[in-house]
Amino acid sequence: MAKTILESPLSLGYRMPAEWEPHEQCWLGWPERPDNWRDNAGPAQKVFADVAFAISKFEPVTLCVSSAQYEKVYSLMNNKPSIRVVEMSMNDSWFRDIGPTFVRRHMESSLSNEGWVAGVDWQFNCWGGPEEGCYDDWSLDSLVAKKILEIEKNPRFAHKMVLEGGSIHVDGEGTCITTEECLLNPNRNPDMTKEDIENELKQYLGVKKVIWLPRGLFGDEDTNGHVDNMCCFIKPGAVLLSWTDDPSDQQHERSLEALSVLSGCTDAKGRKIEVVKIHVPGPLYMTEEEAQGLVDKGHAVPRKAGTRLAASYVNFYIANDGIVAPKFGDTKRDHEAYAVLREAFPNHEVVMVEGAREIVLGGGNIHCITQQQPAPLRRSPIHNI
Repeated sequence: MAKTILESPLSLGYRMPAEWEPHEQCWLGWPERPDNWRDNAGPAQKVFADVAFAISKFEPVTLCVSSAQYEKVYSLMNNKPSIRVVEMSMNDSWFRDIGPTFVRRHMESSLSNEGWVAGVDWQFNCWGGPEEGCYDDWSLDSLVAKKILEIEKNPRFAHKMVLEGGSIHVDGEGTCITTEECLLNPNRNPDMTKEDIENELKQYLGVKKVIWLPRGLFGDEDTNGHVDNMCCFIKPGAVLLSWTDDPSDQQHERSLEALSVLSGCTDAKGRKIEVVKIHVPGPLYMTEEEAQGLVDKGHAVPRKAGTRLAASYVNFYIANDGIVAPKFGDTKRDHEAYAVLREAFPNHEVVMVEGAREIVLGGGNIHCITQQQPAPLRRSPIHNI
């Protein structure tokens, strides 16, 4: 059984690695709920499978599926030796937010004999709790982080604070970036101040500085503005920012706002931050056909035709030597995004996944459905239990 640790990760020498640091594997869930994924999740399942295939070119993948879907998915993945299929109950498949935030020990510590990779199990309230959450029952999602850590026999840091993995990005060198729109929303931690939340991020992610962007991507109402749709680190001292050249687009004000903050601050090591712009697609909107493919059972937030989709090329996954990014069918912007990512990651192969619109229809994208597990700097006996 994976041990639950009461001390903070920072006190035991743990920190959250940057996403470009080596991975042991990637975790994904499997979509199936018909009130969030159209046509009984068929189109979304195809794209999730394509994402798993793309990532498996670069690192092992563990794909978690319900008992009802297990036989189907196992057969689909049977000829993919780098993909492991595991049965796991869940309410939906957003593993960035419901999975553990992995942390890794980066130095010897006389205070602990714990494993070299552990996970933070945050509280999950379905992006807003009973009044504002995306669906009415998240009891299974709340157990996913614990289950993953049990499977891997990684120590667990249980935290009382509500936080989703998509709301934070780190550079691995002491800096975290997030949004006030999400982390300071009263539907998460109403009894905590900004200073309280920042202190917990420092204790549990091992960072020294938190950069607060005011807002996330326009239209990202499901998550209240997760940073992983808006901005991400591409290397220490450099970020990729969702951008639009159209001043009439409601995203433009948000991008300018973020640019102003980023241009006016330094990271934890005192470096001025380089900002690389990547233009958003579209704008894209949910069609009548897509909306009609959903089955409204009264248990999830309804998705309506004409709703602007929170589509962003920033929402990609950094694998070992690979970048797995969304492709939306906007030919001009897809090509531009590919070029920007190639330049940002010259030592990685960039793979754009067709049909990523299907994931956006459900409320997120490739970064939202994945969770990287960092490779340990050294093995610990706990892995052999």
